[in-house]
Amino acid sequence: MSRHVLVLNSGSSSIKFQLVDPEKDSTQPPYVSGLVERIGEEDGIINLKFSGQKIEITEPIADHASGLDRAFELMDEHGVGPESVDIAAVGHRVVHGGRLFSGPELITDEIVGMIRDLIPLAPLHNPANIVGIEESRKLLPDVPHVAVFDTGFFHTMPPAAALYPLNAEVASKFDIRRYGFHGTSHEFVSKQVPDLLNKPAEEINQITLHLGNGASCAAIRGGQAVDTSMGLTPLAGLMMGTRTGDIDPGVIFHLYRNGMSIDEIDNLCNRQSGLKGVSGVNDFRVLQERMDDHDPDAWAAYQMYVHQLRRYIGSYMLILGRLDAITFTAGVGENHVGIRRDSMAELENFGIKIDDERNSQPNDGPRLISADDSKVKVFVVPTNEELAIARYAMSFVD
Repeated sequence: MSRHVLVLNSGSSSIKFQLVDPEKDSTQPPYVSGLVERIGEEDGIINLKFSGQKIEITEPIADHASGLDRAFELMDEHGVGPESVDIAAVGHRVVHGGRLFSGPELITDEIVGMIRDLIPLAPLHNPANIVGIEESRKLLPDVPHVAVFDTGFFHTMPPAAALYPLNAEVASKFDIRRYGFHGTSHEFVSKQVPDLLNKPAEEINQITLHLGNGASCAAIRGGQAVDTSMGLTPLAGLMMGTRTGDIDPGVIFHLYRNGMSIDEIDNLCNRQSGLKGVSGVNDFRVLQERMDDHDPDAWAAYQMYVHQLRRYIGSYMLILGRLDAITFTAGVGENHVGIRRDSMAELENFGIKIDDERNSQPNDGPRLISADDSKVKVFVVPTNEELAIARYAMSFVD
């Protein structure tokens, strides 16, 4: 029987989970996937998917502990839970590792305390991650639990990229620097590029573009991250589904002085801006429909998105000096033909040339989308953060 890893992503009012065989490749579905949502509500929901089946129940879910416990019961009822499956380890996605964690860590009480100390850097995410860790350790006490940090991959960034031009004493006091996010995805995708190029990783300069509802890019030299677009928080960088990305910080002062509270500005920048703020929608499929209907706001949002993406690609080309590959990943990056085409348009002078036919193929695994005479190779590589976390967790199993 295959040994599986339970991968948990615990949010403030939901828990995403998968049972993953770490030996499978990235295009294969997980053995089980599920979602516990509306935790703390009378109409809580548990979704479970396995072997082509989908089960959904609605019932009160008092807290994370009862939600996880009920999800395990539901899995066992259908023969896909801890009583029936060999769970070798549990991998936990932890959003912020600060400067303390540069790689996955075997979870102990001391490690949980250190993650708790980082709550000021991720007040919405790390507390929920800790709850998921604590409750799953009670339910599965006899297997290793491993924390995998979104920020870990970016520990290699040089000070010129990691530090902000802010007063040094203030920056040090409040741990303000560029941490970067989506690190598990950028690392997972970038590690597949050497095989696609048939070159050693240490010889490759590449740009990875994680384009989902949240979006970020990274410059990677010899397998090490040297820059990334997200910063102290996931609000920085590219225009996103509901987040602004980079704006003049003076906008925040201006809004505050004109009567908006800090919480209102936070909500505006994180949840009511980006594609949604400009066009009214943050789903690229709906945005495309509106563009097809000649909606000027949809077109404006799309063009802003592409412009910001090209700005970062261009700056990373200069930082790397020589570029071997550009890779698109995540929901938008893997599936939106137009974003890939338009962000790479008219770059032949820089050695980048897209093949329209290759670019139009369905998303069915890692593939080349650049022309044969393109000096810089352009790829689409599906990300699979859960598989990456599962493989890290499995590495701690004796």
